[in-house]
Amino acid sequence: MLRSVACAEAAPQPPNPQQAPAQTAKQVLGAIQAIQGSTITLKPDTGPAVNVVVQGAVRILRVAPGQTDLKNAAAIQFADLQVGDRILVRGIPSADGQSLTASSVIAMKRSDVEAKQQQEREDWQKRGTGGLVSAVDPASGTITISVPAPGGTRTVAVHTTKDTIIRRYAPDSVQFDDAKPSSLSEVKQGDQLRARGARSADGSEFAPEEIVSGAFRNISGTVSNLDAAANTLTVADLATKKPVVVKISAQSQVLKLPPQIAQGLAFQMKGGARGAASGAPGGAAGEGGNARPGRAADLQQVLNRLPKASLADLQKGDAVMIVSTEGTASGGVTAITLLAGVEPILQASPGGAQAMTLSPWNIGGAGGEAGDASP
Repeated sequence: MLRSVACAEAAPQPPNPQQAPAQTAKQVLGAIQAIQGSTITLKPDTGPAVNVVVQGAVRILRVAPGQTDLKNAAAIQFADLQVGDRILVRGIPSADGQSLTASSVIAMKRSDVEAKQQQEREDWQKRGTGGLVSAVDPASGTITISVPAPGGTRTVAVHTTKDTIIRRYAPDSVQFDDAKPSSLSEVKQGDQLRARGARSADGSEFAPEEIVSGAFRNISGTVSNLDAAANTLTVADLATKKPVVVKISAQSQVLKLPPQIAQGLAFQMKGGARGAASGAPGGAAGEGGNARPGRAADLQQVLNRLPKASLADLQKGDAVMIVSTEGTASGGVTAITLLAGVEPILQASPGGAQAMTLSPWNIGGAGGEAGDASP
């Protein structure tokens, strides 16, 4: 958003002919890591940290999230900047490129960003829908999705217009902020899609203001290697019979099913009665037992109640089910949700990961439960 107001910055004044030729100005966008004296340590969105020297005469403006020009920007003081604020700095870089003498600073306060993110999370929850893309009609701009519903699934026609904001997840990122502007032509059958807008009275049609789509992988198999230093694990994928390197990021959700719940889910997959599976403490297995094909939402409700785990809780030979990013040509994927303790499920059905698809929207997704403004 700060990039969008960069063009509103006043052009630098031409140098005095009697002075040495001016160095080329540079713009850097990122988050404030530290402030010491008049120097800011800035972590750019790309590249290494840079020190920004802000002298007394430098103009500092505060803009609100979503603001695309400087008409309503407010002048603030250097003392008003805090760690975590996002800033767009224009200035002259040093010869080694490790520092920048600022000529102007446009700031977006962390508190403003968090407040807007909270509003967006609530709006995605109230006015959002999502599911698996089953068809795309470019001529009418309609995307048909299958949405989990009690007793199975239902179809929803998502009618896009020229005003619909369309984004697509990056192939190697689970962050909504990394989603790129996209078009209807990039939405494919089998994609996961989330939309925010207005639904019809019967829920069969949806008029989106914004959609985000992505291609995600479902992986099930056993852990063959763990690398704690690199935050990765290697999984022997049951479907492809090939090893897959899975990265665990700060946004990855790592969970482990208690044995009783895993056994209840496996029993349901074998066609057992719901009542027989509900004997687990608290009835959690019974609720989870509904997570058969077409009932992925129920499984997600069970997962939402589980305590968080970590890579340290896994061992070689553990069975896991994973929803990951699509991955890049260089290989490897990033876990969105990793569920361990699924041995009974995979024994009941080697295709268990496909039959019980985990929702990729839980990480920075469906309502932004992972803490950012993701849908």
